[in-house]
Amino acid sequence: MSEENIEVASENTNAPSFQIQRVYLKDISLEQPNAPQVFLVQGEPNVQIQIDIQFGQLQDGVYEVIVLGNITTRVEDKVLFLIEAQQAGIFELKNIPAEQLEPMLAIACPNVLYPYLRANIADLIGRGGFQPIHLAEINFHQLYEQRLNEVATASNADQTSGIILPN
Repeated sequence: MSEENIEVASENTNAPSFQIQRVYLKDISLEQPNAPQVFLVQGEPNVQIQIDIQFGQLQDGVYEVIVLGNITTRVEDKVLFLIEAQQAGIFELKNIPAEQLEPMLAIACPNVLYPYLRANIADLIGRGGFQPIHLAEINFHQLYEQRLNEVATASNADQTSGIILPN
């Protein structure tokens, strides 16, 4: 190998790297607290969906990212079913600039995991005896920007509010 090739190889070891190590279903549960009576209830179901993201470092350059989904479906005051699911992944992010790391964990990784979560939830609902609910696509970039704005607004409110005590 020539010196030129060795230089190129050493430069590539410092290049940013994003690798999916593993995608797995960390937790999922279906509760039907009013079964079997709910199968006789008529009416349009009210579906509440909450999606959240968690991430943490496992070791140097290796992170676990979890997309959490909670679905509660009711007809009038009767709960048809509750689902809690956690779709997780282990990602290797090497040589990522510090200012880009959080967006990678909050946007790119959930974009990989969310289709798995959607499929697992739809399957579980069908196995529970209900018509599947197909979760809509989520723009994780927009969600991330929204959270940044909420945090900035909250910190500005904290700085401008409060009780001023006399000296």
